[in-house]
Amino acid sequence: MKKLITYIFLVVIVKSYAQELNLPVFTQYLADNNFVVSPTYAGIGDNLRVRLNGLTQWVGIKDAPDNQSAYIDFRIADRSGLGVSLYNDSNGNTIQQGAKFSFAHHLILDYYEKMYLSFGISYNLNTFRINIDNFDPTYTNPTIDPYVNDDRSTTNHNFDVGALFRWKGYFLSLNFNNLLPKDLDNFETVFEPNLLLNYQVYTGLTIAGAKKSGLEFEPSAFFQYYASDDRSSTDLNFKVRKYNRREDYIWGGVSYRFLNDQIFKPLNIGPMVGFKKSQFYFGYAYQLTTNDFFGYNSGTHVVTIGFDFLQGISNCPCTQSPVH
Repeated sequence: MKKLITYIFLVVIVKSYAQELNLPVFTQYLADNNFVVSPTYAGIGDNLRVRLNGLTQWVGIKDAPDNQSAYIDFRIADRSGLGVSLYNDSNGNTIQQGAKFSFAHHLILDYYEKMYLSFGISYNLNTFRINIDNFDPTYTNPTIDPYVNDDRSTTNHNFDVGALFRWKGYFLSLNFNNLLPKDLDNFETVFEPNLLLNYQVYTGLTIAGAKKSGLEFEPSAFFQYYASDDRSSTDLNFKVRKYNRREDYIWGGVSYRFLNDQIFKPLNIGPMVGFKKSQFYFGYAYQLTTNDFFGYNSGTHVVTIGFDFLQGISNCPCTQSPVH
């Protein structure tokens, strides 16, 4: 038990150190919500798409990471889109909140080959603080840390840029997140990272099944690299959709995440299911954590609820939905 407590303490410290580098991206983007990983997807699909996500990590462990987020994107004119994402992320006694405001523009490279190119940019506003209200001194330990005498609240501004290439059912998204280095004037420790840059590559292929089957298959991969400490990870995913005559569908899949120097030692692995009925969407994903926490938690749970409003058809095929 003492070993577990020590391990949890170290993980919380590391997660607090890295929390401002990136928000937790598990399988939210696979819930037919590619806007999670790239601003280039803003405006592709229905006029107004809303996706609400709730993520609870390491269920069963006190003060484990917890995240709530909302993603909204819509098309303006025929070839452009706007989007906004809001999030609240807690990890132990640290709290991170913020928003992203995105713009994307979509171009036709070849009309007959259905070849499109999109560019996107996001402005990021992030706040970070320590929840000192949860610090409860005791008689034997009247002060937990004499150096923590306020909530250390900080506000950061940054930008993301990305490009998206689509050719029929194939897609390739390249993103550069947090382009600006962090201002360290308010930090005295040499351990505070100033490189926030995060590279992401998301690629996959949507394959239609036999005619009249209503099936659609989508293998994909999601790669992340962090410039601050040279960490990198990869998700390998596979999804299947089954449509009915009304264009409603059910879907299921599986995701496998690993560090790139430990391919056969997955960080997380688990199934995903969901459905879309008219303008309502629901998705659920379960991720089994395969590290030393395995025996002390019931995994990570992600729930997505979505709504599609003001559906309309663009005159430009470059804003067609990537789904079906």
